[in-house]
Amino acid sequence: MADSNSQAQTPEVSPWLVAISVMLATFMEVLDTAIASVALPYIAGSLSASNDEATWVLTSYLVANAVILPASNWFSLRFGRKRFLVICVLIFTTASFFCGAATSLAFILIARIVQGAGGGALQPLSQAILLESFPPQKRGIAMAVFAFGVVVAPVLGPTLGGWLTDAYSWRYAFYINIPIGILAVFMIGRFVKDPPYIKNAKVSKFDNLGFGLLIVWTGCLQVVLDKGQEDDWFGATWIRYAVTAFFIALVWFIIHSMRSKTPLVNLRILKDRNFAVGCLLIAMFGIAIYSMITVLPLFYQELLGYTAFTAGLVVGPRGIGSILGMPVIGFLGDKLDARYLLTFGFIIFGITSLIFGNIDLSIGPTTLLWPIIITGFALSFVFVPITTQSYGTLRNEQIGNASGIFNLVRNIGGSIGISVAQTLLTRRADYHQNQITNYVPQTQIWFQQQTAMLSRPLGRDFNPGNSM
Repeated sequence: MADSNSQAQTPEVSPWLVAISVMLATFMEVLDTAIASVALPYIAGSLSASNDEATWVLTSYLVANAVILPASNWFSLRFGRKRFLVICVLIFTTASFFCGAATSLAFILIARIVQGAGGGALQPLSQAILLESFPPQKRGIAMAVFAFGVVVAPVLGPTLGGWLTDAYSWRYAFYINIPIGILAVFMIGRFVKDPPYIKNAKVSKFDNLGFGLLIVWTGCLQVVLDKGQEDDWFGATWIRYAVTAFFIALVWFIIHSMRSKTPLVNLRILKDRNFAVGCLLIAMFGIAIYSMITVLPLFYQELLGYTAFTAGLVVGPRGIGSILGMPVIGFLGDKLDARYLLTFGFIIFGITSLIFGNIDLSIGPTTLLWPIIITGFALSFVFVPITTQSYGTLRNEQIGNASGIFNLVRNIGGSIGISVAQTLLTRRADYHQNQITNYVPQTQIWFQQQTAMLSRPLGRDFNPGNSM
């Protein structure tokens, strides 16, 4: 069956042209998320918003993105996958222009919601098209190409975003999507074709209940993860209500999707053991990589005083490691058991994480160069085997639905990792600040001399014994 399917789906042009076409869209979407996070302080200042208000620029995008991700398969069947992909790229590109041209916080939030809706389908559609464009024995190579957009773009994003913001304006972090989007639309229209089962698909009625429940539970989860630390998690009443709504909607969504004959998201595909285990592993992968991507640039910027661009340059070699690892994993993926490759990737990633966990302020810009490069190399050995094995036992017509679920789970894992990292950073910073306050002897002469010396540049005397 696999051979007949793959033969039926063989593209009319070189699969590498198809790969480049769809990867432009994926790379643009993932890169934009990383770039926007670097530009947040500048967006807040330009639009007269607080930092807390500016974080909704990310949250609004992620909520809209999470809603569309698992629903992308139905839309691709309804409108045709190629047509739907082109529409999504056009929506994303147009919304990027309005994000860059925004003159108020409300304007950019609306534009980001539209942009997130357009970008939500880009990853699962690109992944499904890539998997079907290559024969089963070459899918390791296809996923190595996909890993370039998913793994490398978040690493290059802070560097590019910092440079654009410092050299020009934060608006160019959005304007940069316009030429990429135009090129992607041209190449997709020229080289991508719909497979026969998409053209002949009988589309069921739109699942209004499933879509509504999907909006509620993904929206509540994303907002809680993004804003929980700011409002002390369950200490805030609204978070308790949001978590309750999340659990009710999620359980209802699962029951509905498992029992309905034509659900919006077919969760029965999780009965495939390879795919279910792959979803669990990709969620763990998302937690690990996104927490590291969040913490390391903050360490360089806030504790070592690096600029956004310099910090991006320091962590950028992770992308070099991933690029070096992709041809290796593409070659070995068809020759070695994927479980061995995956184990190797997780072990190396764990070792380098221990190195990152034991650094202090005495490090230099190149101290972590090799650990960062090796981490990027290991990521290729994690992402590609997980993906190829997850889809290895699925039929081609199942890949579209599976891709939406797979990418949603990875994004949720990333959101959890970022939230956990931010919470630990804040809580540990508060703890150490309290410890310093408790043990520093403010009555000692050396302490008073040091504080007096540090306060002179401020143009006034400082007496720690007096209240401010």
